[in-house]
Amino acid sequence: MNERLQAVVVLGGGSAGWLVSALLAAEHPELRITVIESTDVPVIGVGEGTWPSMRDTLRRIGLSETAFVRRCQVAFKQGSRFDGWLRGDAGSAGDRYYHPFMLPVGHGDVDLAAAWQATQAGRPYADVVSPSVQICEAGRAPKQVQTPDFGAVANYAYHFDAGLFGLMLREHATGVLGVQHLVDHVEAVMPHENGDIAALRTREHGDVAGDLFIDCSGLAARLIGEHYGMPLKSEREVLFNDAALPVQVPYAQPDAPVAPCTVATAWAKGWIWDIGLPARRGVGCVFSRAHASEDEARAALQAYLDATGAPAERPAPRLIRYDPGYRQQFWVRNCVAVGLASGFIEPLEASALALVELSAQRLCAELPMSRASMDAVARRFNDDFSYRWARVIDFLKLHYLLSQRDDSAYWRDHRDPATWPERLRELLPMWRLRPPARHDFGRIDEVFPDASYQYVLYGMGFRPDTAPLSPAKLQAAQACFDEAARQVRRLVGGLPGHRSLLAHLQQTAS
Repeated sequence: MNERLQAVVVLGGGSAGWLVSALLAAEHPELRITVIESTDVPVIGVGEGTWPSMRDTLRRIGLSETAFVRRCQVAFKQGSRFDGWLRGDAGSAGDRYYHPFMLPVGHGDVDLAAAWQATQAGRPYADVVSPSVQICEAGRAPKQVQTPDFGAVANYAYHFDAGLFGLMLREHATGVLGVQHLVDHVEAVMPHENGDIAALRTREHGDVAGDLFIDCSGLAARLIGEHYGMPLKSEREVLFNDAALPVQVPYAQPDAPVAPCTVATAWAKGWIWDIGLPARRGVGCVFSRAHASEDEARAALQAYLDATGAPAERPAPRLIRYDPGYRQQFWVRNCVAVGLASGFIEPLEASALALVELSAQRLCAELPMSRASMDAVARRFNDDFSYRWARVIDFLKLHYLLSQRDDSAYWRDHRDPATWPERLRELLPMWRLRPPARHDFGRIDEVFPDASYQYVLYGMGFRPDTAPLSPAKLQAAQACFDEAARQVRRLVGGLPGHRSLLAHLQQTAS
């Protein structure tokens, strides 16, 4: 019981399974790590967006960014753009806002929100406090040709082909980090007398024993769900979306601009993501089956593709259904769920892979570990990630409840305070009097910090009733606005085009 864990078995590959395996192997080479991946399980393959934390994750496992860009159809992501979420006028510049990855200039030191409202309320908040919006609008890359791997001029994450990413991670984990890979189908879970998992019985390799089992089996949740029966905590009454129609479409022209941000366009009964990669776009319609039929969603997606210049001949989107929610417990005995097995809400704001990274980092930090200490580790893990999932739900709901759209019950129901999380109901009256602040949140490493809430709140037309600022505070804020404007002039003029940088990286890597 007091011996250190030696063998870790990961059920499922994909982005989640291989990220967890690679991080554990890189930071704990003493572990014997086995990934069991079945060819019978289809890859979901729609998680093509990340957060800037992925740069550090790739560095920690020893991947080259240039090789990653070349192998995985990578583009740089500098944030998200939201069209039509406020009033339903997706073609209007007045119904567009950004959630950039760069913090506002002076954030945390100066009352930017009150000064913006007092002096520049006619301009979008993000445009005034950060250069990111103009960088994206100009189609610029977030770094220069000479910037080293993972270095940034403007903060960035990635868009990539999820299938190719999983393959590259697998190759690196097995070839460089020593992870064992079994391609096999798990036929049964073999328990210990005490209720732990002793081994996974496979079709071709027999019993694969381990001390810790990580369930990365996706929506099937073979271990945490099927074996342990741990139910999902449903969030269907808060965030209604439970289906998606993803499709991959080529560009009309091979040299078409590659968007340096995720574009999220609202429609009457959901929203559509648009992710630009060098050779194609990944587009998908997210909707609630309680508010829209599949035919309505397909029609909305086709109309969007037509309007954005997708070629007339395109693949048919496939339907993905899911139950929005997360596990009541993520860690049961010697089994911990990561990725889709732990839960899924919706693709908005690319929180899924960020939670995978946080889970993997937490596992790395808890090692070395014995079975005797595991129950205490599990209790802390469950508490921590229940908090994180709840905060993700708060943040995603914020995008909907502030909408002024009245073209369907979908948006009206989102505005109903009865569907709001309790924490948001408490915080919104406070934010009427002051901006969101660090002390409103309970973790140093929040998935979405207070700056993110400010970008969405003020982008969605929320206006705090702030007290007048002193001349000194107004002057300090204006200095930040002026600095942001200087950065715009310098960066838009000095950064290369997004596609041109990607092409350069492809050439230098080949």
